Amino acid sequence: MKGDRVEIVVDAGDTTRTYEVVASRAGRRVETSVRRGVVEVSEVTRNGTAVRTARFMAARVLALVEQPVPREDTSETEEGRSARPLREDPRS
Repeated sequence: MKGDRVEIVVDAGDTTRTYEVVASRAGRRVETSVRRGVVEVSEVTRNGTAVRTARFMAARVLALVEQPVPREDTSETEEGRSARPLREDPRS
């Protein structure tokens, strides 16, 4: 989804560096994986092809913040609810 992004904070010796991988087009997403001491963050198309990949040593990664795009749930909003009349109490 466009808007998905991951921020990576890396220890660079005497300072820290922040990198950001963003899904740049609609239909793309950002996936993260940790394998064999390497953190890999990839921008992936709908069919699974990696467009861009960033790799970091896991020992140097201080923070990995995944920020998905906020999704609206239409079933919980006023417009999404079905308008049905309230039932009257049969005892009255």
